[in-house]
Amino acid sequence: MSLANKRIERCFKLGLIINPFAGIGGAVALKGSDGKHIRQQALDAGAEQLAMEKTLRALKEVKSLVSQFEVYTGSGDMGETVARKLDLNTHVVYQVNQAQTEDTDTIQLAKALVEQDVDLIVFAGGDGTARNVYSVVGEHRPVLGIPAGCKIHSGVYAITPSGAGKVLSQVIQGELVSLFDAEVKDIDEDRFRKGEVIARYYGQMQVPAELNYIQAVKMGGKESDELVLNDIAAHVIEMMEDDPQRLFVMGSGSTVDAIMQAAALQNTLLGVDVVQNMQAIASDVTANDLLKICENKSCSLVITLIGGQGHIFGRGNQQLSPAFIRQMGKENIHIVSSKSKLNALGNKGLIADTTDDNLDNELAGPMSIITGYKDKVLYFVRTP
Repeated sequence: MSLANKRIERCFKLGLIINPFAGIGGAVALKGSDGKHIRQQALDAGAEQLAMEKTLRALKEVKSLVSQFEVYTGSGDMGETVARKLDLNTHVVYQVNQAQTEDTDTIQLAKALVEQDVDLIVFAGGDGTARNVYSVVGEHRPVLGIPAGCKIHSGVYAITPSGAGKVLSQVIQGELVSLFDAEVKDIDEDRFRKGEVIARYYGQMQVPAELNYIQAVKMGGKESDELVLNDIAAHVIEMMEDDPQRLFVMGSGSTVDAIMQAAALQNTLLGVDVVQNMQAIASDVTANDLLKICENKSCSLVITLIGGQGHIFGRGNQQLSPAFIRQMGKENIHIVSSKSKLNALGNKGLIADTTDDNLDNELAGPMSIITGYKDKVLYFVRTP
């Protein structure tokens, strides 16, 4: 299932961060590479910098897809050198001003990539690098770690560099992949050198992986529609309960209707309703109603797609106007669907047809889709 065809007008935007000193202390028994003095000590002891080579191994897996993506990265060893070695379409968005990069360089490059609105950030390093990326990205966009550090306690890393490349290839081609909340952990290196292993939890980031049916499956490995809807409903209801002051705008369609029924709320099957604190506060609203109700308030939109067509905007939900969608923000749009329904689209992808061409282009690219309880996939939205 591939979106690698002429209907995609927008190249995949890949963010790349390499911590060139990741793992440098391992081979010389320094048990880490945190701290400028440790890195210098490792260099003096003849340690090799392997992070760039490991990144090269990962990116070789997508070399054949060079026409389908662009790389946004830092200068020199933070990504530019490797990307240009593979003749990838490369944009340098952060300049390194020192020979030995620091944590601040990783953080500043991550900020630059977020500003460029990249679709996914790939980073090579260890737990310290994951912490730095998490401090900027959080759970707001997918990431994928290439293991290159001494310490790999975090779940955001692929098993091998080549494994990271294979998953990246699937994402770039628009294949349906699972999206997991993976832990970011790190240990205190000073205590580690004294023989104490104390891992601290810092948070979670969203990581793509090969498609996995882990929820709502009966014997035989096939999704059950009833179980799927129950799982999706449980996930969204938990979101509502965790943030009772937030407004949830519930779009039309049978999947959203199932959520409302599970929450014992009155629903307009072919209309749009608004929920707050597990109560329906507005029913069958108009486009103008929505703008007024949600103005200057925390608000999320829950929508599904039209089966067989893949439209998320522009078919049966014209109440969701371009002005409202902009007011909402892409990060507050929650798409709900079964994996079977998405798989049935083949290579079509999802369609945003809002009547605003600029907005359609802004919505294009991979988006997180809720497919069960704590179960998400990454799938493409394309322009009409």
